[in-house]
Amino acid sequence: MVCRPPNSHNTHEVFLFQVYLVGHIAPGSNERHRGAYPPSHISYSDHHNKKYLKIVRRYASIIVGQFFGHLHSDTFRVIYGENGRPISWALLAPSITPKRNNDGPNNPGLRLYKFDKDTGQVFDYTQYYLDLSGAIANPNRNVEWSVEYNFSTYYSINDINAVNLHTLADKLTHHTPQENSIFSRYYRANSVRFNSGTAALAQCDSHCAHTHYCAITRVDYDEFHQCLQTAASALSASAATSAVAMRTIAKIVLVMWVIVR
Repeated sequence: MVCRPPNSHNTHEVFLFQVYLVGHIAPGSNERHRGAYPPSHISYSDHHNKKYLKIVRRYASIIVGQFFGHLHSDTFRVIYGENGRPISWALLAPSITPKRNNDGPNNPGLRLYKFDKDTGQVFDYTQYYLDLSGAIANPNRNVEWSVEYNFSTYYSINDINAVNLHTLADKLTHHTPQENSIFSRYYRANSVRFNSGTAALAQCDSHCAHTHYCAITRVDYDEFHQCLQTAASALSASAATSAVAMRTIAKIVLVMWVIVR
């Protein structure tokens, strides 16, 4: 909300209280796209992406929330200040329109936000979905929307704010995607339960999970690219270490077998 002082003729003199930023296309990168770096990942030009982040950092204290769509996926973004502290957040809601392309499909989704009417603070939301495969398989049945999840109970978070979403994003990197229950929940919701089975989750390896993490926490394109490179280097080093360990174990077993003989 923007309020001008009473009887003020200075158009630049304004009091800013709470502000919602609502748009179609979010800043940052597509968390689902695992192809080549720009332009495949991005929606804004680099100049306008940086300008948007500069505005958010300047007015973070009065921006209550940011809301976007476009990608048709269920995800979020965390924006950090110059000191690295989480200062703002954005929620990306899925679409009623299903989308099938190289980035992956999704079920139709509809979201109901809950907010404090006095303060404007958004504290929860309920995500609804339509099982498109089930509807197609049973064309004579009435199509019904169902509750997919409630944010606060689904992620065990009592309030939507930058710090809590930063903590949630950090939890997505623990263990492998298949061993991480939080990531499993997030990945299931990301496609609005289209990719909800074990086989679908198995297709999202550590590189896939890190792409989601980098897109969520590195809205700046350069930082996103660096995040992907760092993750790739760490995964390569981990794989190399595992390979060396396996060869060492094999040698030890061989020596023990020779000694026993």
